[in-house]
Amino acid sequence: MTGVPASAAGGSPSAKGAAGASGAPGGAKPVRGGKLGAAAVNQASLWNIANILTMIRLVLVPGFVVLMLADGGYDPAWRAWAWAAFAVAMITDIFDGHLARSYNLVTDFGKIADPIADKAIMGAALICLSSLGDLPWWVTGVILGRELGITLLRFVVIRYGVIPASRGGKMKTLAQGTAVGMYILALTGPLATLRFWVMAVAVVLTVVTGLDYVRQAIVLRKRGIAERQAAAEEAER
Repeated sequence: MTGVPASAAGGSPSAKGAAGASGAPGGAKPVRGGKLGAAAVNQASLWNIANILTMIRLVLVPGFVVLMLADGGYDPAWRAWAWAAFAVAMITDIFDGHLARSYNLVTDFGKIADPIADKAIMGAALICLSSLGDLPWWVTGVILGRELGITLLRFVVIRYGVIPASRGGKMKTLAQGTAVGMYILALTGPLATLRFWVMAVAVVLTVVTGLDYVRQAIVLRKRGIAERQAAAEEAER
C-alpha cells in the first residue's frame, strides 16, 4: 500500500537469509581475518601508559651507566645527571604498576618487563658504584643476590600461589632507592655520613625481608601440597 517494493521495504526471504548467513546487516560481507583483527586489537593494548613508562625505565638504564661513568665517574656534574636519570627511573617504577592495576592495563609484557626494569636500574647503579670504589662489593652482592633469589623463588612457588608484596618489602625498596641515590650524588661531610647509615638500614631490610619471603614461600608450598593431597583423597572416595 505504500508503493514501496517488497524487496526495498523488507527484502525478499532469500535476501534476508543471505544477510543472516553473512552475519552482517544489509548482506554486507564479513571482514576477513576476524581472528587476526581481534589479535591486532589485543596487541595494540601493549602500548598503554604503564608499559610505556616501563620501556622508558629500560631505556634509561644504559643512559644512566653512560652518565655515571662519564669523565672517569667522579665528576659531580655528571653524577648529578646520573642521579636525575636514576630518580626518573625510580619514580616511573612507582607509577607504572599503580596505573596498570588501577586502569586494568596489566599485560604479559608488563608482568615480565617491569621486574626486569627494576632489577636492571638498581643493579646498574650498584655495580657502577662498586666499580668506582664508592660502595663495597659485598653490599652489591647482598642486595642483588637477594633480589634475584626472591624473584626466582616467586617463580618456583607460583604453582602454589602468589607471595604478596609486604610492607617491609616496600620499606626496603624505599630505603634502597634513597641510599643508592645518595651514593650516586657526590656528597661530602655530614651527608656522606648520613648516606652510610641509610645504606646500612637498606641492607638490614634487604636481608630481613628476604628471609621473610623465604618463610612465606615455605608455608605457601606446604599449604599447597596439603591442599592437593586432600583434593586427591577426596577424589578417590
